Amino acid sequence: MTYSLTSLAAQLSAQLGGDGDLQLHRLATFHGAKEGDITFVSDKKLLLRLSECNASAIVLPTALKETYQGNALFMDNPYVGYALLARLFDTTPNLSTVIADSAQIHESVVLGKNVAIGENVVIAKGAKIADNCQLFPNVVIGEESTLGEGCKIYSNVSIYHRCHLGSKVIIHANTVIGSDGFGNAPYQGTWVKIPQIGDVIIGDNVEIGSNTSIDRGALSDTIIGNGVKIDNLCQIAHNVQIGDHTAIAGGTNVAGSTQIGKSCIVGGSVAINGHITVTDNVVITGDSMVMRSINKPGIYSSGVPAQENRAWRKTTAYTLKIEELFKRVKQLEKQIEDKN
Repeated sequence: MTYSLTSLAAQLSAQLGGDGDLQLHRLATFHGAKEGDITFVSDKKLLLRLSECNASAIVLPTALKETYQGNALFMDNPYVGYALLARLFDTTPNLSTVIADSAQIHESVVLGKNVAIGENVVIAKGAKIADNCQLFPNVVIGEESTLGEGCKIYSNVSIYHRCHLGSKVIIHANTVIGSDGFGNAPYQGTWVKIPQIGDVIIGDNVEIGSNTSIDRGALSDTIIGNGVKIDNLCQIAHNVQIGDHTAIAGGTNVAGSTQIGKSCIVGGSVAINGHITVTDNVVITGDSMVMRSINKPGIYSSGVPAQENRAWRKTTAYTLKIEELFKRVKQLEKQIEDKN
């Protein structure tokens, strides 16, 4: 696909610099770009190395408009420009709008217009699939579940009964929506299973990575807000509520009945305890363990960063002596007080 620099400026709402008739064929990295490519710069360090870039055009901060003489698009946020360009140059294949012969669709299912259904898809009784949805091969949609307009569900995703997706939801391969939460009542040394009878509610423009599990609610629903982004290999337990536009990186586990606010960023491999609250606009760095509620916006961290092994062993040894050292300090303080 090919775009002129003028057409890209219009589609990105960017200010044009240079030759508007320039034809661009590919989006590339700063260091990998060549003639005919467009790239972007959001790293301040790279702004000092623009002469090293071989791209035919660059998306740059608006502040450089008066000084940069090459072909460029000027935006307040070049990284957003990159995202918009990636949409234009995206070559991810879509399913053709047909229903595969091998698909099993209950007679009560309601299908919208231009729905694409791949091989071996199963859609159970009472489900509703809105216009322009794509269900890739081996997807399973449970009873009375609903998909809003323009959803894209990749291969081998299982969506259990009574799961309700908004519009333009993307779910990647092998993810499970609506499986039972971890609910068991202890009884005389055994466990009595607690049926999970809540639903899963997923808002608009949500994207969920591969191999992630989102459990259905025990009594109340598990709720994922609008614009939420959840990475691969995450566990979202029963009754969890995640606020609009929160992003959760890979390997994170959120225990049951926890509420995470809006516009939060949760790093990779974070563990969040159950029955707590995280307020809006919180950043939790990778590998943190959140045991208590967070009631104030800000950046939160825990864990021990990697060290060279010998240094780590010393740090661990010192840590084990903290209680002993604390007692010695208290004794010394008391001795000083007694002398005075």
